[in-house]
Amino acid sequence: MTRMRRALFAVVGLCLAGTLLVSSNIVQVWLSGKANDTMSVDAIVVMGAAQYDGRPTAQFSARLDHAFELWTQGVAPIIVTTGGNQPGDRFTEGGSGAKYLNERGVDSSSLLIEETGSTTRESLVGVADLLKSRGAERVVIVTEPFHALRSKLIAQDLGLIVTLSSTRTSPMGHSDAVRHHVMEGVGVTLAQFVGFSNLDDWTN
Repeated sequence: MTRMRRALFAVVGLCLAGTLLVSSNIVQVWLSGKANDTMSVDAIVVMGAAQYDGRPTAQFSARLDHAFELWTQGVAPIIVTTGGNQPGDRFTEGGSGAKYLNERGVDSSSLLIEETGSTTRESLVGVADLLKSRGAERVVIVTEPFHALRSKLIAQDLGLIVTLSSTRTSPMGHSDAVRHHVMEGVGVTLAQFVGFSNLDDWTN
């Protein structure tokens, strides 16, 4: 076998291996998004999404409504809302989420706010600091199905014990959801080699 042919086989083999790994991770993203764990934990963590002048978007509201349902079921005594703000915003995602839940009947004493993070990892770093200072570490993360696996892996890296319960009422369309599942699968694959901290801006 010539050197060129061996190199060609090696390239094809690497491409196939990479395709299988990405495909496997896309399946893991999909399976994680179907999780609906309701075991008792220390806190429900709601991953932030856009807000407009203090009002959560439909996507963010769906996450908050799901967290409220878990809270009323007694899954955890505390809900942590997360997310900072964009330049020019008067309100943060975390603050807007807490206000929304408070108006639904969640007492302020049952709410913690992380409002400095602008990426998933930054928000979860803040959550880990908040909870660990209170001796808490067991959480259920509420987010979109496609976002669940990455959130779980990052939170576990930060020392939290994690379960998942994804919202089922997101307004996201099917084609957008499929695209996000594929992107998350690629992102998780890359993180397995370089770590999520080095992909923070890319994966958001």
